[in-house]
Amino acid sequence: MKLSVLITALLAGTFSFAQGKIGSIASSHKFNEVISYVNQMYVDDVDSDKLTNAAIVALLEELDPHSTFIDKEEVSNANERINGNFVGIGIRFQILKDTLMVVQTISGGPSEKIGLLAGDKIVRIEEENVAGIGLKNSQVREKLLGDKGTKVSVEVKRKNKNKLLDFTITRDVIPVHSVDASYMVTPETGYIKLNAFSRTTHEEVVSSIKKLKDQGMENLIFDLQGNGGGLLYAAKHLADEFLADDKLIVYSKGRAQPRVDLNAEKKGLWEKGKLVILTDEYSASASEILSGAVQDWDRGLIIGRRTYGKGLVQRPIDLSDGSQIRLTIARYYTPSGRFIQKPYDDVEAYKKDIWSRYENGEFMSQDSIKLPDSLMYQTLVKKRTVYGGGGIMPDYFVPLDTVEVTDYYTSIIRGGHLNSFTLSYVDTQRKDLEKKYPQFVDFKENFEVDQKIIDDLLSYVEKEDEELVFNEEEYKTSEKLLKLRIKAMIAQNIWSYGEFYEIYNDSNEILQKAIEVIESPEYKKAGLAG
Repeated sequence: MKLSVLITALLAGTFSFAQGKIGSIASSHKFNEVISYVNQMYVDDVDSDKLTNAAIVALLEELDPHSTFIDKEEVSNANERINGNFVGIGIRFQILKDTLMVVQTISGGPSEKIGLLAGDKIVRIEEENVAGIGLKNSQVREKLLGDKGTKVSVEVKRKNKNKLLDFTITRDVIPVHSVDASYMVTPETGYIKLNAFSRTTHEEVVSSIKKLKDQGMENLIFDLQGNGGGLLYAAKHLADEFLADDKLIVYSKGRAQPRVDLNAEKKGLWEKGKLVILTDEYSASASEILSGAVQDWDRGLIIGRRTYGKGLVQRPIDLSDGSQIRLTIARYYTPSGRFIQKPYDDVEAYKKDIWSRYENGEFMSQDSIKLPDSLMYQTLVKKRTVYGGGGIMPDYFVPLDTVEVTDYYTSIIRGGHLNSFTLSYVDTQRKDLEKKYPQFVDFKENFEVDQKIIDDLLSYVEKEDEELVFNEEEYKTSEKLLKLRIKAMIAQNIWSYGEFYEIYNDSNEILQKAIEVIESPEYKKAGLAG
């Protein structure tokens, strides 16, 4: 009997969803009976915990696409981005040619304090060899993560050193930053890139806004492209920085939860000044709460493409064995009353929604999006037309630019070849690069990806992947974009993600459109409030 058949039988006999309620005590007893019979009589040995977990997963999948079960081994990893930290040694690493390489030490972290350097190769952990054994990223995490205050010993191979270097590192709390980049894209316009909504997000964004204001920021572009969301309250606190008075930011309600309103409560850092929020099809949940509040109150413009469409609120609930469920407890609504959750009656169609949008031409033309009048709402100040029922529609649509993205370019990126090549390049050229470009601004203005770097890359790819055949026509089409990405990734390996975006954003069509709109009369023509 297959596990899937067993689980289906359990669910069919145990849980009744027709009335929107989980079954009675009798039904729970029935479930325990089945598990008991399986344990006593099934032809092979069974893992009861595994069966129970599978049943829980199947149960939650019957409810909605976002109620989920997290195994106890995965709870810590799942909470890292929400909590905004983890406990470890504080390095950004990559496995290159079967060797664990330190790409960067995290500022202020234990590895930096003890003297680990970018480019160091960790060959032994706790006297166990980790080089040349097919080490996986998950194994690295298992070996280097741990409880705060515990120690881990590593042996390191450093360039120009004949002997291995011994380090004993005391694990500590390591921040996981949600602001990837914040810099001035023009003399008047600041830019902040946010990757998630965590417990540290508000503090990080406030710090970024203050820094940019000190640099003369008059306009703000807030980038939520690819941001899948996170904590509802983080979105609330950010919206409070943009909205004045006690304006409603979001409200939620569910069967067992009465309506809860979240309002602006304090004087924000950017209640005045031009504001643009960037979105795409992967901007979801908390990203949509923030975008919806700004749009509904006519506080700023949304530029990009229609967001994901997730309007359900999950609550983490810890189970007795250390595992966790994230259960949908409410729906959330934007200030104008929009419920932006896309339909999920057809689970398979829901999973394929992004691909369906692409196939239907939505990423190329806003006219391909057909929404009924019943989903039409008005903004609260200027009475502009906005829509619910499937994400936040942008005020300015920007099509997906695929002109320079060829199959050959995509294969180099997705195969990890460009990542590995640039890491190797920096590893061999680090001292020369740091000497020639002591500051990032020097690198940004003067470094060029020359033909030798390209030739070395193509040779590297040919050696690493015999099936990836060089395509000259596609290379020529993608050459400019490829060179830009190489430069950005070299900058990332020398400095950080922020410098990556500061270079690679030259190819960000949504950002370029935002700069054009926010620094021209076009923004004023939108007739926003304030």
